[in-house]
Amino acid sequence: ESCALCDSFLVTNPCTREAKRIRVAAGQWHVARVRQPALKIITLCFIAGAVRAVRAWRPTLRRLHERAPTAALRRARQRTMAAMDTQPDTQQPEGAGVEALMTGSPALQAADYANYFSSYAYIYHQKQMLTDGARMRAYRDAIMFNKKCFEGKVVLDVGAGSGILSIWAAKAGAKKVIACEFTAMADHAKRLVEANGLSDIVEVRRSAVETLGLEKDSVDIIVSEWMGYFLLRESMLDSVLHARDNYLKPGGAIYPNRAALYWAPVALQGERDAKLAETAEGMADWDAFEDEMMREHDVDVRCLRAPYEVEQVDYHMKQAAWAELRDDQLAAPPCRFWSIDLYACTKAEAAGVAASPFQFPLPLDRVAAFAGWFDCHFEGSPADPAVEAVVLDTSPAEGYTHWGQQVFYVPPAPLRDACEASGRVPFATAGTIALKRQKGSVRLYDVDVTLNVAEDPAAPKVALSWELS
Repeated sequence: ESCALCDSFLVTNPCTREAKRIRVAAGQWHVARVRQPALKIITLCFIAGAVRAVRAWRPTLRRLHERAPTAALRRARQRTMAAMDTQPDTQQPEGAGVEALMTGSPALQAADYANYFSSYAYIYHQKQMLTDGARMRAYRDAIMFNKKCFEGKVVLDVGAGSGILSIWAAKAGAKKVIACEFTAMADHAKRLVEANGLSDIVEVRRSAVETLGLEKDSVDIIVSEWMGYFLLRESMLDSVLHARDNYLKPGGAIYPNRAALYWAPVALQGERDAKLAETAEGMADWDAFEDEMMREHDVDVRCLRAPYEVEQVDYHMKQAAWAELRDDQLAAPPCRFWSIDLYACTKAEAAGVAASPFQFPLPLDRVAAFAGWFDCHFEGSPADPAVEAVVLDTSPAEGYTHWGQQVFYVPPAPLRDACEASGRVPFATAGTIALKRQKGSVRLYDVDVTLNVAEDPAAPKVALSWELS
């Protein structure tokens, strides 16, 4: 039963016959118990409102579902972190790469396992990737449409997970497939290989690729699904390059063999304003907390207000946010600002992105957020090119993938202040973007952007930074 005053709906759970008032407003759910007899009718008005709310919240719900750890995973992380507390050498050395983690001290490896690998040991996480249609089609087609390239070859699957790529490589005619998986998922992969009758071809090894110990130049093809959010997060590309440098034959192939990063402004003013409102709400709550602490406990906590505000801003405005965007939400055509060739790049080049220029035909004061994504290409090698090249595209135009797009909300105050100081609002949004590994965590990144306010390159710029954590 709908309410004309507050856009809420009174509905009944048919099992418990308990009535609830559900408010659908501004894309949010507000649920409160209502103590009155259960109603027997759910109006069409409520159904329409519920559909609108579910559609609005679908990306958020999907993100939460994909990221929510199981209770077992939480307990495993807690046990590992507790054990690490007694170890003196769990801090990543400054400037250390992934190889240093995978071959470092047991405590360092335990820290990396807890922070990165542990979730991949659970079937629920593998299932989320196995139900990503775009991902699955791209890898399946890249392998199965190019059987000529795989027939009679030795294939190394780096970070094999459930073993799906190894199974396809075997079905495509590979002579031998080595499925290298660091986590306990290796046991499930072995079961899956056996269940599909491929144990004579696929050998599952539980190991880091850095300690796999294969002979030099013993592999014809490397396959790997190494891409993280915004391509580089997780830094698994380092492990693929280690396999390339140590195991791949001259002229051997890597699938995928190249990738690129894209950047665009997006029309998300409402979402950005909601983030600002959440920040303001958090500070209003702090003010009430200050009063309560003084009134009830005679303790002055005002000295903590400033650092608390920094925390709030960091949480709401300086964290990259997963999103499933539509193509019509782009405020300007995207630009490709970085690409990488897995045959030619060094580990240093793959570690991050130096400041790269971009420019969009959009007034600077209309920028509410940026979004980033990637694509990957499966083209074989120059010596053995693919019969049919395949592209995995995670752009908004191509629909859902579990990678989605990463959204970076832009606070309006720095742009407004800079434009007022310069006396002009640029008619174009131009600047640079860089990705750098975070200090103390080689698998996570900072995304740094500078925005031009004046045409003079020496003029002051607006500097923004987000965490890709």
